[in-house]
Amino acid sequence: MRNSNKLTELKIKQAKPKEKQYKLTDGEGMYLRIYPNGSKYWQLQYWFEGKQKVLSFGAWPEVGLTEAREKRVEARKKRKQGIDPIKEKLEKIINTKEQEHEKEIEDQRKGTTFEKVAQEWYKRQAPNWTEKHSLGVLNSLNNHVFPDLGEKPISDITKQDVIKTFRKLESAGMHETRARVGQRVVAVFEYAEIEEHCIGNPAVGLNKIFTKPKPKHFPSLPISELAEFLHKVEADTKATPITKLAILFMIHVFVRSKSQRHAKWIDIDLDCAEPLWIVPSSDMKKGRELHVPLSPQVVKIFEELKQFSDQTGYVFPQAKDPKKVMSENTLQKFSIKMGYKGRSTIHGFRTVASTALHESMIWKYEVVEKQMSHLVGSETSRAYNRAEHLVERRKMLQWWSDYVDLQMQNY
Repeated sequence: MRNSNKLTELKIKQAKPKEKQYKLTDGEGMYLRIYPNGSKYWQLQYWFEGKQKVLSFGAWPEVGLTEAREKRVEARKKRKQGIDPIKEKLEKIINTKEQEHEKEIEDQRKGTTFEKVAQEWYKRQAPNWTEKHSLGVLNSLNNHVFPDLGEKPISDITKQDVIKTFRKLESAGMHETRARVGQRVVAVFEYAEIEEHCIGNPAVGLNKIFTKPKPKHFPSLPISELAEFLHKVEADTKATPITKLAILFMIHVFVRSKSQRHAKWIDIDLDCAEPLWIVPSSDMKKGRELHVPLSPQVVKIFEELKQFSDQTGYVFPQAKDPKKVMSENTLQKFSIKMGYKGRSTIHGFRTVASTALHESMIWKYEVVEKQMSHLVGSETSRAYNRAEHLVERRKMLQWWSDYVDLQMQNY
């Protein structure tokens, strides 16, 4: 008679829902609770430490009759051992959730690879660069960094991993490439630190252990010969007026040759209280717009240049085709014809100005370097420091123009 009260799979299957929930008992405290919506759940009622408790085994038919009875036996064993089955079940759930959370964090960490972070950094920086520079940065990472570090979680990359990557370039004699790539890898890790993808920057300071690239030194005049050079330019009768004015302009402003030769009248404001030339990012080597204050001496050069163009295109056009910019060779050939071959280059005029300004001890390093459009600090630090030093540079350029005039007067 006792067994006739126990459940069977057939009884369970035939049990229909009612208006109110009810239960079918299987003995020893276990029963199947049937709800009005037709769902059926196994439950075990028991006493532990003087309190009545209910433990759920799951839904039928996912948990069959045989499995439910096995769970009941296991629960009784736990009670005899002084273990509360519900408490143990909750602890398992908590542990499982913690394990799932830890696994989620680990999966996220593994998914945050160097290449993924580098691509994020690149997308944020690229709008500040020229298309050419942007492509160069991406190619350098694709060719020299991603093959070794790309798939590694960025938080796992060690200093030795980075050194190993750099040594390949060093061994191939690619010292300049290694230096450029090194700066970019440092910047990626700086970005990763800010975004909390890693702790520490394993690429910092590694330049010290590698061969320093030999700097390209362009021949430049000693400052003592500047006046003589300017007098020769002034006295020359073969060069075009635009060429001579271009040389004079370069000495006063000392921007890069490309930036000067691509100067457009539309970017120059001579009528305001503080004349200014805005060099667009497309004409800058590093792809960042430069504001150039103009001294009265430079304004005078522009006024003279106006007579040679319609002031709608380039400031320094080609003689044969005003729609094209003056070539760098035009300026370099002029310097050679005056007898300065091997003694000075067009780029060397920048060195003359830079040397004089630094040696004067009047102007801050970063102010001179800003006018030279040199980059100071890391790429990440520069992203947060966009100071133009415009007031200081206006004073500095005026000082320099006066200095050049004084050299001419005292010659």
